[in-house]
Amino acid sequence: MKCPFCSHSETQVVETRISEDGDFIRRRRQCGACEKRFTTYERPDVSFPSIVKKDGRRIDYERSKLMASMQLALRKRPVSTEQIDSAIERIEERLHNLGLREVPSTRIGELVMRELRKLDKVAYVRFASVYRSFEDIDEFKTLVDEVRR
Repeated sequence: MKCPFCSHSETQVVETRISEDGDFIRRRRQCGACEKRFTTYERPDVSFPSIVKKDGRRIDYERSKLMASMQLALRKRPVSTEQIDSAIERIEERLHNLGLREVPSTRIGELVMRELRKLDKVAYVRFASVYRSFEDIDEFKTLVDEVRR
């Protein structure tokens, strides 16, 4: 594997860990030239359904988009990267298990909200307030009241 810092082609695996659920392998690597360390993840390559946006466009599933939206909601919250990775793995597993060729983006939004609610209530409210496009403060208050229960 090529070093992301200096592009040297020889790196050494210094530590390997299997995730708790066994869905991926995390490897710590060290560059032979600059000696910097970095992490890689090894997971099976599976095809995901196309995502159907609200306007009817179809796009390919991108893990990075899902990760970015969850990280934005979880910004400055006490949730580890491992917890986020596990939540994304659960979402991807559900998408794969649906067995569909196309999935509406709203379905993914609901899956994200379910995971965020388990991880962090504040992040859940942040995501839901944008995702559901609240028009007034009463809708927001209803969501907060629902979370408090």
